[in-house]
Amino acid sequence: MEIVEKILNEVKNLNPIEKIKLIEAILESFDNADKDIEKKWIREAEARYEAYKNGKLKTTDWEEIAKRYK
Repeated sequence: MEIVEKILNEVKNLNPIEKIKLIEAILESFDNADKDIEKKWIREAEARYEAYKNGKLKTTDWEEIAKRYK
């Protein structure tokens, strides 16, 4: 944790714009998704959509779902 504490102490001295830029850079560092996994999710989503369009996927109306949780 020593490195985290050191970085946090330095961040405290940044102005608000610099802090925002740092936050954006940190968040962007999480965007390096595994391309293989991304392609698999796309195929899965497309398959589910096709199943929905062809009536092979059981669906539930939003109103019914909302009633369950009221």
